Amino acid sequence: MPYKWTTPPRATPQQMRLWPHQSLPARGFAAFMLATFIMAMVPLVALLGTVFLWGLLPFVILALAALYWALQHNHRARQIEEVLTLNDTTATLIHTTAKGEVKEWDCNRYWTQVTKYEEDGPVPHYVTLRGEGREVEIGAFLSEEERIALFEDLSRHLQRQKG
Repeated sequence: MPYKWTTPPRATPQQMRLWPHQSLPARGFAAFMLATFIMAMVPLVALLGTVFLWGLLPFVILALAALYWALQHNHRARQIEEVLTLNDTTATLIHTTAKGEVKEWDCNRYWTQVTKYEEDGPVPHYVTLRGEGREVEIGAFLSEEERIALFEDLSRHLQRQKG
């Protein structure tokens, strides 16, 4: 799961960290780029020593550069993080965007409501926190199954305070 409680279950404050799934680590990125480079160069071996090599080589290099740029852009876009802190009286959500902007929401924990929109949200099983006259999304970057588990987990943790 790309979220986890970073504190013990009964400790105060409770803190949950959420992040997008990182399917391509740095070593995997390097291996993928090397394998792609080698596979792109295999057909050019037959053209070694000919003028056609110089005609095709810029296109191969351009394709590899475009692939590199796209993967780096995707990696930067996944640098989102959300931290939910639940102490005795307040619930605080800090959302850090991919550009580094920090957005903060807090509410009295007792009045905090977790809502799951099955179909009405921008994604299926859209999870929000509501309180202090404001509704904020949480975990929109998670997969559908992860958002369902997140809703149940948040409901359980917030219910402890009320119950």
